[in-house]
Amino acid sequence: MTTVHLGEMTFEEFSNTEKRGLVAVLPVGATEAHGPHLPLETDVIIAQAMARAGAAQLAAAGVKAVILPPIAYSVATYADGFAGTISIGAETAAAMLVDIASGVARHGVGTLVIANAHLEPNHIGSIYAAIERITDGTIARCVFPDVTRKPWALRLTDEFKSGACHAGQYEGSIVLAERPDLVRQDIAEQLPDNPASLSVAIRSGLETFEAAGGPRAYFGSPKGATAEEGRATIETLGGIVRDATLEALERD
Repeated sequence: MTTVHLGEMTFEEFSNTEKRGLVAVLPVGATEAHGPHLPLETDVIIAQAMARAGAAQLAAAGVKAVILPPIAYSVATYADGFAGTISIGAETAAAMLVDIASGVARHGVGTLVIANAHLEPNHIGSIYAAIERITDGTIARCVFPDVTRKPWALRLTDEFKSGACHAGQYEGSIVLAERPDLVRQDIAEQLPDNPASLSVAIRSGLETFEAAGGPRAYFGSPKGATAEEGRATIETLGGIVRDATLEALERD
């Protein structure tokens, strides 16, 4: 059983696709600064990799999956001070998710899975706000494995769990695995490690990368990134999507 990308299909091909048991996987990212070495679309790249791996693992488990085109914009105020960051309001972000879920449901798909790679608190909050509205009769079920929370966070790398993981080894490894052509490796190798924890800064009430100790919009170890780690992490993220979805389907 193979996975398919909705955006690559024609309307007739999708019309002829059996919708019973079909799961739609939505990659969600943001367009924001990721240090001087990673592209602004880093979160989108990670979300797409997570969605692809998750859909493939669902297909291997006998669940049909279609991957939706990604969301590339959301709340990104922590990076507002950096060129190229494009932030939208939390209500706009939530409304977009609700409308996408409504469109998915209108076409007969009963399950929407959110493969999210952008971890800013207000962005996460917008997803939860949307889910409240989505599950109020919009669609049969909405699955959101929040990797900032247990049990999913515990599956990820040590750097991720430290909170010093924005444009560091964790994210850099995934981009190296997916789009090595977009990594400025010569710059990454010269960047000193930044052990400042974003999660600690967030709990302390700090609201920008600069205030959190990231004057160049990165946290963690850029030079520690490897494509090998990235490929392993993508499979782990795919397993998170698979397991969260299967759990939701079994509950219902």
